[in-house]
Amino acid sequence: MPFSILDIIWLLVIIWSFVPLFTRQTRDASRYKLIRQIEHKRKSRVITLIHRQESMNILGMTLARHIGIEDSEQLLRAIRITDPDVPIDIVLHTPGGLVLATEQIAHAIKNHRGKVTVFVPHYAMSGGTLIALAADEIVMDPNAVLGPVDPQIGSYPAASILAAVAKKPIAEVDDQTLILADVAEKALRQVRALVVEILNDRMPMEKAEQIAETLSTGRWTHDYPITCEQLTSMGLTACNDMPIEIYQLMELYPQPQARRPSVGYIPIPYGARGEQGKGD
Repeated sequence: MPFSILDIIWLLVIIWSFVPLFTRQTRDASRYKLIRQIEHKRKSRVITLIHRQESMNILGMTLARHIGIEDSEQLLRAIRITDPDVPIDIVLHTPGGLVLATEQIAHAIKNHRGKVTVFVPHYAMSGGTLIALAADEIVMDPNAVLGPVDPQIGSYPAASILAAVAKKPIAEVDDQTLILADVAEKALRQVRALVVEILNDRMPMEKAEQIAETLSTGRWTHDYPITCEQLTSMGLTACNDMPIEIYQLMELYPQPQARRPSVGYIPIPYGARGEQGKGD
């Protein structure tokens, strides 16, 4: 029976609708295969916490991914079903997220008996930094960064709310701002205590308090990038050799393609003089 043009169009539509599903399944299989290779090589459990900073416009709303309760539930389950003596490797790439979820993850990492290593190939800001601090070892790319962990109250830094209130006579400050200041003071105290708790079993209390003071009290803006060199100067060992498999794994979590790519290059290694090698 011959196909009409309409039949062919419908067939193409059906095939095209299955392409994203097939692509996703193929990529998931590649991820699991590479994760198993890393686990066999390092004799560890590998857990990924990767949030691409993509935004999706759905009915005019912009959505972005951050650390949430679902992340903490899944990560805590992964740790719970891992033998206490088995090392855990966490591949971390996130802008941060919910304090409750972040604190749960940090405590679970700290309480795991086996060695926990956090790999940061690009960045782990805010709550991601708290998670990294809870690990026994932080391995960062030389150009990767962490960030301050100072709490945010709504859209304002807690430290900035207190600074603004301190600059005015109390009679000139409205009740809502005073309430925000009270919450901000509590949030700063809580986060500072959390950082000290996370660090105090791996370094002297005085050093842990100094790092907590630096990271949690609003010395920098919340998006300030803290480099390997700065972390080293604080007394944190963060820049070690990143396994090539971690970079390969990140390639399997691609950013959704925009209409026109912003960065372009030939995706093969070049030599010292840009030589591509024979046969290229």
